Amino acid sequence: MAFDSVDVAAQPSARAELTRLGVPAVPAVVVGDAVVHGWNPRAVAELVGVRYEGEERLSPPALAERLDLVLAAACRLVHDVKPEHLSLCHPGRDRSLHQLGYHLFRVGLSVRDAMFERRLPSTWFGEMAPAGLPDGPTVAGYGKAVRRALRTWLETEDAISGCVETYYGLQAAHELLERTTWHALQHLRQIHGLLEEAGAPPREPLDPALLENLPLPKSIW
Repeated sequence: MAFDSVDVAAQPSARAELTRLGVPAVPAVVVGDAVVHGWNPRAVAELVGVRYEGEERLSPPALAERLDLVLAAACRLVHDVKPEHLSLCHPGRDRSLHQLGYHLFRVGLSVRDAMFERRLPSTWFGEMAPAGLPDGPTVAGYGKAVRRALRTWLETEDAISGCVETYYGLQAAHELLERTTWHALQHLRQIHGLLEEAGAPPREPLDPALLENLPLPKSIW
């Protein structure tokens, strides 16, 4: 379908329009006064009036297992990042590899916090790695703590249930878990990409099985 691509950094009026629509950040798809925030192919299809024929959604237990595998792979990858590569950034992006690694794990933990508080504010995703996590091994250590916390939480009854008021609207717990899983995986893809572009490909390649049955965009950026 035909569409206009808008650079909100170059067009302040476009940024103001997103603010008017209640959208805190890009990306977003807007049709009139209707808007879908973030990468949400099912919602975008509904917005533009087409049928979404994505792959079958994984069950909550399968998503929980996939998220754990993503976090485990990220722990191994981030642990081995050399100090000189921590400052790598993709052109046009303001997160270094260091901050991207921390953000990946914070994204993973956010699903537990969101279910506890029944809210998901955008500020959680803007948090920066604290001073106590200055390098790959310490960030990976944080990631291991996140994995333990998620496993403990998922053992509770009805951990994935109900709905959460997120910064992009009301979302069912199952949908939020799916979004959290591919969100973390997308950042894992990006860290792999940064290292490969720097001529320092990871010793462990990204397992393509991690991407199966998740609504990921084709591009990693």
